[in-house]
Amino acid sequence: MRAEVEWVDSRQRLPGDGMPVAAAITGRFASDDTDERDPDAGQEFWLVRPMYFTTRHFAEDGREYRDCFVDSDGVVRLPYGRDCDETLEFDDPITHWAELPTLPGTNVHYLVGEKAETARANALGEGA
Repeated sequence: MRAEVEWVDSRQRLPGDGMPVAAAITGRFASDDTDERDPDAGQEFWLVRPMYFTTRHFAEDGREYRDCFVDSDGVVRLPYGRDCDETLEFDDPITHWAELPTLPGTNVHYLVGEKAETARANALGEGA
């Protein structure tokens, strides 16, 4: 099986509310010997993480964020080009996003209960 993804520039279009996505994040890693006051200090990175997009998110401390990406640890990141809020834990923006591939042999991203058991068995060639 092959999965192909289409990367979308976050400056041009955002995903639908609640959509799970693969998100390309850009930023800088700070090292022990870098001066954190220098915006060019550290090693630049670009990586992909699973996240979901939401039009409205309330952080654990009660702060509200709009049109943001959230990872499994609750870290909020904004689309590239938007001014980062000083309240954000990380100011590493999302440059691109892609819809996650569907489950093998299906056209959906998740299944629960008996449907999950049946679909998994069929995908593994163990179906009845």
